[in-house]
Amino acid sequence: MKIKKGFEVRNVCGENIVIAHGVENIDFTKVITLNESAAYIWKKVEGKDFTEENMVDILMDEYEVDKEQALADVKKLAASWVEAGLVEY
Repeated sequence: MKIKKGFEVRNVCGENIVIAHGVENIDFTKVITLNESAAYIWKKVEGKDFTEENMVDILMDEYEVDKEQALADVKKLAASWVEAGLVEY
């Protein structure tokens, strides 16, 4: 998968907010925020093709988490990115 063009994460008042550029990406009905680890993963995969396994490796390299927990967290995160329309395959 890959993060769609037109999206970026910015820190706004201490919150990691996904910002959309371009009219087709704007949906004023919701604001997407990322916690620290999700924002870290985003920055590591931005502009690249990646898999859930890549995301797990990134998470495990930066945080003290076992593979089982990292995989469960990544599956939820990836599903939320897909549901929000932030990534493409």
